Amino acid sequence: MLVQIGTLIAATSLVQLANGFFNTFLSLRLTTENFGPTLTGIVLSAYFIGFSIGAVGSGAIIQRIGHIRAYAAFAGMVVVGTAGMALFVSPLGWILCRMAIGTGCVGLFITTESWLNAKAPADQRGRIFSIYMVGTFLALAAGQLLIGKLPIVSLTPFFIIIALFALALMMVSATRAEAPALAPEASLPYGELTRQAPVSVIGCIVSGIVTSAFYALVPAWMARNDIPQATIALFMLVAVLGGFAFQVPVGKVSDRGDRRVVLAGLAIGFAVAAILIQLVPPRLVFVLPIAALLGGFMSTLYPVCVAHALDRMPQDRVVAVSGRLILVSGIGSALGPILGAQVMGQLDINGLLYFMAAAAIALAAVAGLRIRHRAPPEQMAERPFAIIDPLAAPISQEPEATDADGTPRPLPT
Repeated sequence: MLVQIGTLIAATSLVQLANGFFNTFLSLRLTTENFGPTLTGIVLSAYFIGFSIGAVGSGAIIQRIGHIRAYAAFAGMVVVGTAGMALFVSPLGWILCRMAIGTGCVGLFITTESWLNAKAPADQRGRIFSIYMVGTFLALAAGQLLIGKLPIVSLTPFFIIIALFALALMMVSATRAEAPALAPEASLPYGELTRQAPVSVIGCIVSGIVTSAFYALVPAWMARNDIPQATIALFMLVAVLGGFAFQVPVGKVSDRGDRRVVLAGLAIGFAVAAILIQLVPPRLVFVLPIAALLGGFMSTLYPVCVAHALDRMPQDRVVAVSGRLILVSGIGSALGPILGAQVMGQLDINGLLYFMAAAAIALAAVAGLRIRHRAPPEQMAERPFAIIDPLAAPISQEPEATDADGTPRPLPT
């Protein structure tokens, strides 16, 4: 059993290694294609559009054909999309391919996480999911290191990405693990979620906007200004590691008080860091610590939003809340590169940073207003906070959705 679980975690780490490299690589590659700001933004947003589509439909596919076949189908979709980008260099072709890649990636994450959730022993689930998320974070970080080692204007990066996804598929396809069943999901209208936890909904949108804009557009600006690839890779690596370092401390703080206060503090901290990085001398000794702060603040916005929403909703809505919020975040993520590219095209990198800072300040203002008008919940959610990486949030079943043997629990009546 543990060998099978280890295989799933290792395969997902390979997927995230490819994903972390792919996102930054594409941002740099687009600077050489002359698509223009609008089309560049749409290409970068297409992944998140596909991600949102997959978040809605992947569960039904898994239930219909099973986990192993679904994993193979989703991995195949990613491989075909990546190969298509290598073969057909055009705005429309890349938009369609990135949508397919986003849909396939979210399917891989849902398949893996629901599989892990069902097969992990009940008394070890927390540790297993912690190892899983640490692995994905470190793989995302390692993906940035490849940026400084490979030529951007060549087919080599595409081949490496395809090989990593194919290797993950081989590992999972060879496992003997039985395919688990998915738990039933309680219905949750978006209107009810918005009424009960408006700060979470707005926060997920803002989190999606600033995170996708940062990871998609900042490397592109650095490349256009002739900053060496190795320096770009180091900057992005520090941002990812900053996000990882913030997860546990922020989680502990948010579990002890009103999460809206924590959310407002994170948003203000991000805005201050986004402004500060424009004021310091352009030297790594000054810029890298601020990159870590930017990564830390923005990567913890989403998990705090999810935790706050879970505080406001009944226990049987845990799965539904997670699914709704990842879709909301996906919409924000799709908007981020499009809006950010337009702003950066007019006002350069300073405009982009001020745009992201303004979005964060707006979130802090909304959180402050809600703090004044509504008291915090008397009881926190039983599973209040989870480590979530900035580019691929866990969106599948929660551990509470199944029994120790992986059997889906019936919904409360």
